[in-house]
Amino acid sequence: MRALIREIIETIILSLLLFLGVQFTVQTYQVEGASMRPTLAQGQYLLVNKLVYRHFNVGGVGEYTTELAYAQPANIFPFDAPNLGDVVVFNFPHDPTRDFVKRIIGVPGDTVEIRDGQTFVNGVQLHESYVTRPDDDDMDAFTVKPNEFFVLGDNRLQSNDSRDWGAVPLEYIVGRAWVRYWPPDEIRIFSDDSGATGSAAAHAAPR
Repeated sequence: MRALIREIIETIILSLLLFLGVQFTVQTYQVEGASMRPTLAQGQYLLVNKLVYRHFNVGGVGEYTTELAYAQPANIFPFDAPNLGDVVVFNFPHDPTRDFVKRIIGVPGDTVEIRDGQTFVNGVQLHESYVTRPDDDDMDAFTVKPNEFFVLGDNRLQSNDSRDWGAVPLEYIVGRAWVRYWPPDEIRIFSDDSGATGSAAAHAAPR
């Protein structure tokens, strides 16, 4: 009897640890809005990797490098740092109770500019295969500050993003989109291939 009770207790503890581990690393979100079309659409569900951007602040403000992100003096990223093209979920800076999903276009130190609807980063035009509804707006050059990220929606005609309210602080980023899992016929795994060479806000409500 004691062996059976011990086995039950061990099973419960293991299940609890697995549950807590999943809650710490992954979260489910439902997409609301059209700002990330065609990448994401109203009603689709995402699994977001909350572990990938975990970092340690070691003080100071250093140079940010996407090639060797872990070498940044200010923050150490054991897994990966937010990079150009990543689709991320974050707390809206003007109302942290709301969650948005957008695409990173500029990392700390980058200068982002929009001319006739074309996006330039550090003077180089991005070839954005994910943008199917470009606009013809202009935006003056914007230099991204340390520990902040410039984000845009893929549907530039219907996106409330960094063009309107500025960059997103690192501490507001929840994680990187990992899997679009619902509906079943639209499953997609988001890889490191951003589609960027050289996001009405897509509001993600936690479920």
